[in-house]
Amino acid sequence: MISTFPSVLLFAGAIWSSYAFAGFYGVSLAASAMMATTAMQLAIDAFGPISDNAGGIAEMSEQDPIVRERTDILDSVGNTTAATGKGFAIASAALTSLALFAAYVTFTGIDGINIFKAPVLAMLFVGGMVPVVFSALAMNAVGKAAMEMVHEVRRQFKEIAGIMEGTEKPEYDKCVAISTQASLKEMMLPGLLTIGFPLVIAFVPMIFGMDNKAIAEMLGGYMAGVTVSGVLWAIFQNNAGGAWDNAKKSFEAGVEINGEMTYKGSDAHKAAVTGDTVGDPFKDTSGPSMNILIKLTCLIGLVIAPILGGASHHTSNLEMEENTTTIEVLDTEVTETKEDFVL
Repeated sequence: MISTFPSVLLFAGAIWSSYAFAGFYGVSLAASAMMATTAMQLAIDAFGPISDNAGGIAEMSEQDPIVRERTDILDSVGNTTAATGKGFAIASAALTSLALFAAYVTFTGIDGINIFKAPVLAMLFVGGMVPVVFSALAMNAVGKAAMEMVHEVRRQFKEIAGIMEGTEKPEYDKCVAISTQASLKEMMLPGLLTIGFPLVIAFVPMIFGMDNKAIAEMLGGYMAGVTVSGVLWAIFQNNAGGAWDNAKKSFEAGVEINGEMTYKGSDAHKAAVTGDTVGDPFKDTSGPSMNILIKLTCLIGLVIAPILGGASHHTSNLEMEENTTTIEVLDTEVTETKEDFVL
């Protein structure tokens, strides 16, 4: 949790300084600069999974213990580098969302988002709640998919004789199908939540005749809440998940606690395994998904923005046409009055 403090200070400094130098154009340049390191980020993110898979292969193929020790060290480094790469990704999402905010305000025609208004403040809280619910749904999806996999593995051990002896091959394709189908099915609800909330906030008040500018401010407050809460949750979950995973590996290698060495199989190691069970969905599922949630929310708001701003622009154009017609009529009346006076 403390790791969010320096990260948020850096985000705030980057946003403030880039805006001070060149306004929202500077913020857009800062976001582009963060995205310019995409190749390096991909390499950093790939390091951890490659090391982790290498460790799994070494253990299943019964390699020498020294091989597993080396892969564990590489995996620990990979967790650290992955947290760094995910930090870059969430930082770029935060800067990109601010640039999208500028476009949103321009398209809707509002002057700003006033949180002193009760509907705007209410939507700010709703937006802050969405990343929390999204994280819970994502982690539940991981748990359900894992339990389906466990049941399938138990079924194969029970029904297919010879798997334990190595005389029969397991049905790997069914395990892969379960993980793929369960992942897609369980993530439908978080996806609908992400897309549905902005649509409801934008179009339901229209039915009750609310002004488009008021709706635009409400939607802007929702987007701000999602961005702020999502950034904090992403940093916390990415770093906490990596820390839990590294703690488990430290106990497996042996760590000194209160003057005594603690190894794999101890109570402390079992507790670390429990923590890693939560940490893996944190750093691999819920944390990285905040990046998508923030960007998608702001993009949906930007797509809705012309609809919210179009009615006000149409009304202003009609008012201008009425004023022009009135002026033309007045000019005609003045001309006729002058002709009558001459006669």
